[in-house]
Amino acid sequence: MKCIGLDLGTKTLGVSISDSNGIIALPLTTIRYQEKHEELIPELSKIIEENKIEKIILGLPKNMNNTIGERAQITLEFKSMLENKFGLEVIMQDERLSTVSAESFLIKNDISRKKRKQVIDKMASQVILQSFLDIYNSKKERGE
Repeated sequence: MKCIGLDLGTKTLGVSISDSNGIIALPLTTIRYQEKHEELIPELSKIIEENKIEKIILGLPKNMNNTIGERAQITLEFKSMLENKFGLEVIMQDERLSTVSAESFLIKNDISRKKRKQVIDKMASQVILQSFLDIYNSKKERGE
């Protein structure tokens, strides 16, 4: 099962991709947009077609108290748009602290602040996708 992971920001979309076995998530790209999420569709379409994507994993930015705020509501609307445009299953993955985790990893590996800023979104999408893959594969192993 080949998947992409998405981390929707206010002006960027971090994109990661799984290997063909659906075990490892790899950072792919960061797509920038100006105002409307529709601007992301052409680039996403190309990624989905070229990589034969079967599922989309979209980070859901819940509040720390597990409630749905404004950003999460915008993300849910983006989910509906993706489902309508691509006809693929879009699975929501809790993304709380994904950016913090990605930032921590980059700092530990001595990546400069300038370079971190360029890659943080795709790294956060990798954290989101890897979280999903780990849970999915664990359930598969248990026969769930």
